[in-house]
Amino acid sequence: MSTGVILVVVGLVAGALAGSLGIGGGVIFVPVLAVVVGLEQAVAQGTSLAVIAPTAAIATYAHVRYGRVDWRAAIPVGSGSIIGAVIGAQMALAANPLLLRRLFAGLLVVLAVRLVLTQLLGGRDVTAQSEAER
Repeated sequence: MSTGVILVVVGLVAGALAGSLGIGGGVIFVPVLAVVVGLEQAVAQGTSLAVIAPTAAIATYAHVRYGRVDWRAAIPVGSGSIIGAVIGAQMALAANPLLLRRLFAGLLVVLAVRLVLTQLLGGRDVTAQSEAER
């Protein structure tokens, strides 16, 4: 299978997951671009961010149409993420590529463990506070 076909299939899968589950396509794009396509980690991350922007815009539009966006939460989180993205991009550009790859892999492992623990605890979110704790 050609690289172009692989990339289109990956785009379709990541777009569907981003739109339906709310996950960032980077969880799929970065490993595929780095491992399957062979891009350097920093280039895979930058490329992933470039293709996530239109995906996020389309999915956001769809959710806004159905009233599924809490703007009181989205605006401060979005503002913080803009500042964080500037800082994070500068850090990634200065970092060792092997370190970037290891940090990304570590993040995926932490997320996977969290998901497994959530399911083992009967579907209760391990980080959610109960109403009594608030």
